[in-house]
Amino acid sequence: MNATCAGERELAVEWNDELIDQLDWHWTNQLRPRLTGLGDDEYFWEPSPGCWNVRPRDESTAPLALGSGEFVVDFAYPAPVPPPVTTIAWRIAHLVVGVLGMRVALHFGGPPVDYRGFAYAGNAATALAQLDEAYAGWLEGVRRLGEDGLARPCGPVEGPLAQRPMAALVMHVNREVMHHGAEIALLRDLYLRRAC
Repeated sequence: MNATCAGERELAVEWNDELIDQLDWHWTNQLRPRLTGLGDDEYFWEPSPGCWNVRPRDESTAPLALGSGEFVVDFAYPAPVPPPVTTIAWRIAHLVVGVLGMRVALHFGGPPVDYRGFAYAGNAATALAQLDEAYAGWLEGVRRLGEDGLARPCGPVEGPLAQRPMAALVMHVNREVMHHGAEIALLRDLYLRRAC
């Protein structure tokens, strides 16, 4: 059976453009607008006891308090089962460092980024600026990949994705940004309706 209907022509698919459009549409129309007006109280809000958060270095009680500055991110390795609920601050830090920043550094020549050496934001405005910068770096790197770059292997730095094409990593990052962005949006909804 012919893949096209009579009289229709097949469209050339530019996969690089499609992958960029998928993430950028979500960022521009859903995630980034949902972060407008994020304040410090909401950024640090802990919806349940024992949350992982970004907090002043001397206030962390997590097994690992990672970061190079005054603020650290709570962490444990291996993660406890079940894992703790994480705050908006923690989720933004994860997007900035683990999802976007490290990949920009590893694949696109960005500055080195890791959980231990990162200077975590002590307020919402700084965190959003960090997120915007990490996102812009990732999007620009993916644009530069082009079709040929999407087909090259991710390499050993990506562990289980090492032998997979870069397209698999781009799809993974797209899912991560959408997934964690939705969690942040839900936390914002819960914060708005919390019992005071």
